[in-house]
Amino acid sequence: MIPLQIPIPTHIHTTAVRSIRFPNKTHFPFLLHSSFSSSSSVSYNFVAFSRRSSPSSNIWTSRKTDLTFKKHSQNYVQQHIRNITMSSAATIYEFEPLNKKGEPTPLSEYKGKVLLIVNTASKCGFTPQYEGLEKLYKDMKEKHGDDFVVLGFPCNQFGGQDPGSDEEIQSFCQINYGVSFPIMKKIDVNGDNAAPLFQWLKSEKPGLLGLQRVKWNFEKWLVGRDGKVKQRWASTTKPENLEKAVTDALNEAKSEL
Repeated sequence: MIPLQIPIPTHIHTTAVRSIRFPNKTHFPFLLHSSFSSSSSVSYNFVAFSRRSSPSSNIWTSRKTDLTFKKHSQNYVQQHIRNITMSSAATIYEFEPLNKKGEPTPLSEYKGKVLLIVNTASKCGFTPQYEGLEKLYKDMKEKHGDDFVVLGFPCNQFGGQDPGSDEEIQSFCQINYGVSFPIMKKIDVNGDNAAPLFQWLKSEKPGLLGLQRVKWNFEKWLVGRDGKVKQRWASTTKPENLEKAVTDALNEAKSEL
């Protein structure tokens, strides 16, 4: 076995040996490590194992080899990486979305807590829900301490209603609604560039007719103490109507971690 080094996405967290099929129909097992680049071409860093019987085994002649794939190959590999990430994730704790500074935030830091995940926007008819989310967050904090966390994920995919920079979004939330819960880095929630976390949330709790897509801003996912999705609500459901569901989730016994 000859190891091949290739740099990959920080949001890939599986350490099991997998197999990927490249456009030439050759299968190579590998060990995923890093993060995905959105550039037109990309270098991947993973450990691959060649087989002497493989007609392409002469490629793997050194321990450190950089391969650059053109855009069509990048998209091909990206889809496989996303599928592997999705299929391997049993709980929300396997994801590391970026915070407002662009730094990976391991959601494993929230083990044993109840999470409310919301895709947000600053210029939407539902934007005043920030106020309700903040009130829910503070009310639960008074009763249950740090066992409840709201995570907001700005998104500009719906009507271009969150066009500002991450700094502008943070400022808007604090000045207009006094938001104190974490507002993460702006992301996509649908399409080829959708954040892995939201790919997983949609697969765990699909929308109407089983569609794995987000319909609009301010949809909400409730994640229990066990790291699994309990409920999902549409944009029209106001934060104040979530209090009972959140309280019930908080009253459940903590999982053995």
